[in-house]
Amino acid sequence: MWTREQIAARAAEELTPGSYVNLGIGLPTLVANFIRPNQRITLQSENGLLGVGPYPARGTADADWINAGKETITANAGASTFDSATSFAMIRSGRIDVALLGAMEVAANGDLANWMVPGKRVKGMGGAMDLVAGVRRVVILMEHCTHAGESKLLKRCTLPLTGQSVVDRVITDLGVFDIEDDAFVLRELAAGTTLERVREATAGTLRISPSFH
Repeated sequence: MWTREQIAARAAEELTPGSYVNLGIGLPTLVANFIRPNQRITLQSENGLLGVGPYPARGTADADWINAGKETITANAGASTFDSATSFAMIRSGRIDVALLGAMEVAANGDLANWMVPGKRVKGMGGAMDLVAGVRRVVILMEHCTHAGESKLLKRCTLPLTGQSVVDRVITDLGVFDIEDDAFVLRELAAGTTLERVREATAGTLRISPSFH
């Protein structure tokens, strides 16, 4: 199965040159380490930074430069900072091309649940609801199953929704899946796993793409 770093590296391949991309909290923030300069990708952090760079090298972190998850980051040459109102104006007006987000559950119809578990304390919903409504493409990065071994790719979400029919693609430790016609369509299998394992670990309808590899 793919490691978290391999999931992030695979997600970086999803990004087309010249794109503006928001990185969600958690696993998606690792993608910054796998952006190549010749990709010309501009990363946005919803707390007010356009031009996010990779994580700082040990001993070089500046506590004034953080992402939405309060992790220290770097800023690329030409980066700009701004307030949250400007940041969300970018998101809500459709100026961000792709959102790379984490998830607790994804449904076969594209529904997303990624902000709370009922009964557990949460700080707030964050910007995910604005992101899934305002960006052009939503790609989810997550482990395929919970720590208890239960699938997170479901026929229907059981947790409170972040958005309805908003997910375009899911990248997990088992492979790459598109959302099409109320099903998870397997496009690519992660190295080290099997199609049988994917079938066992997926609770929603699973189909195999003709271009599967």
